[in-house]
Amino acid sequence: MSATAKAKTAATKTAATKTAATLGLPDVGPPRFSSLDAVRSGLGDVGYLADDSISGVVYLADRLAKPVLVEGPAGTGKTQLAKSVAELTGARLIRLQCYEGLDESKALYEWNYRKQLLRIQAGGPGEIESGGANEAATDGEGRRGPSWKELEEDIFSEEFLLARPLLEAIRSTDPVVLLIDEVDRVELETEALLLEILSEYQVSIPELGTVRATRLPMVFLTSNNTRELSEALKRRCLYLHIDYPDLDRERAIVRARVPGITEELADQVARIVRSLRTLELRKAPSVSETLDWARTLVILGTETIDAAGARDTLHILLKYQTDIDRAAKELLSVS
Repeated sequence: MSATAKAKTAATKTAATKTAATLGLPDVGPPRFSSLDAVRSGLGDVGYLADDSISGVVYLADRLAKPVLVEGPAGTGKTQLAKSVAELTGARLIRLQCYEGLDESKALYEWNYRKQLLRIQAGGPGEIESGGANEAATDGEGRRGPSWKELEEDIFSEEFLLARPLLEAIRSTDPVVLLIDEVDRVELETEALLLEILSEYQVSIPELGTVRATRLPMVFLTSNNTRELSEALKRRCLYLHIDYPDLDRERAIVRARVPGITEELADQVARIVRSLRTLELRKAPSVSETLDWARTLVILGTETIDAAGARDTLHILLKYQTDIDRAAKELLSVS
């Protein structure tokens, strides 16, 4: 790295650190990437072919210490982006898979009630009831049992705390990439919780106090656009939209991710998939389904494929019978 590049890196780190300090956030740590080219080439080295838009947002997210909201159709590489960044940086990947009904106990933390109950039973429930709140009870032989205050301090300690992904990411002292996957599936109440966590990177646990992050995790939130996210959450994040790749990029992805495929077959796969996406389908084939189809063709020993030959394996690409029928009809008409 040149002296100029080192100076720019140091200046950016200083600015990011001052910003974090002003906002009361944890230390951002050293920059993960030295340049945009380093992001793009590094992701390529771990098998993720990023374009300029993706590389730029990842680079800025690191330097500005901001979460990234990644939207786009299902199966276009949103989740894989977070996994690849974790692999590239050597960070631990912590994943919160969102779903309808996800609440604080599954996203943040909860107490191990079964273990607490066993501890209470071991302490002697009859003895606890006989004593006052701060008074230790005794059994028939004069042996002292725990007071309720002592027992309460015991069962609401770290030993009985079950940390869920959000708390786990905040408390980690190691580099972390936090993936909040399919955030559009949660209710507004849980979205508000996520916003609070991502704004301050701290959690208040009434029984233990406030837990603050010692270093900022790199955060990716993915959305398939099944509902609109709040403006407040979007303001907190950098925005990235990942759509279906163009022909050249999808062909390159197939070549990179499918061992043993020829350049000719990769080109044919990319072209046929691209033509299918122009049809009115219930679900257009995703990039992940393109890769599954390419791997299938390699396993079957296919060296070249045309529109007519593609019809026999359409069920790998399309998951609705109406889509398969429509695509088969279209492929037959052009064969």
